Amino acid sequence: MSGDSSRKRILGRVRRALRDVPASEQPADHPVARDYAEKHGERSHAATVGLLAENLADYRALVHRTNAPGLPALLTRLLLERGARRVAVPAGLPAGWLAAAPAELLVDSPALTSHELDSVDSVVTGCALAIAETGTVVLDAGPDQGSRRLTLVPDHHICVVRTGDQVVDSVPQAVRRLSPERPLTWISGPSATSDIELERVEGVHGPRTLEVVLVTGDPREL
Repeated sequence: MSGDSSRKRILGRVRRALRDVPASEQPADHPVARDYAEKHGERSHAATVGLLAENLADYRALVHRTNAPGLPALLTRLLLERGARRVAVPAGLPAGWLAAAPAELLVDSPALTSHELDSVDSVVTGCALAIAETGTVVLDAGPDQGSRRLTLVPDHHICVVRTGDQVVDSVPQAVRRLSPERPLTWISGPSATSDIELERVEGVHGPRTLEVVLVTGDPREL
């Protein structure tokens, strides 16, 4: 069956199905209830953060915990363990986060070439929020996150999450807080695909290694 005949057949079925619908009727005439469940069960904020850590790990992310004063030392240690010599950072990343890191910092900008980005060992960013029930970190290209390509090209991504105000229970809660006008990147574990013979391959569409740092307190003033 040709594409044109298939199209005609499908549209014909649609027309027949709508034959008894008045021409003046509009979708708004039939409101749909949007009383979806906000989250699955009740839990304390501490339990929500614990669930986030559990689900991140289940997706093969490496999870670390620290307080705001301990963040710079932890980031420095993670980069040293990785052997990272060139690190990409968003323009709005707090300067104190990597002040002691023994690495060359490449600041995200339109002038940063694809070749330069491909030579980067690691990238360090903040996030917009994190979703406990799905183990997902969401970026919206904010000042401490940078452009989308910044977190898709390098092989190693360290993402910092403020547990006090950036962790939500569920996707509906996240969607309500996020702007649909922002370029959103939803990250659940390292990039992976099983498209070819159901064999899992990591690092195809983004970082092969994702490390998430859960921070208590507010590290934005560092």
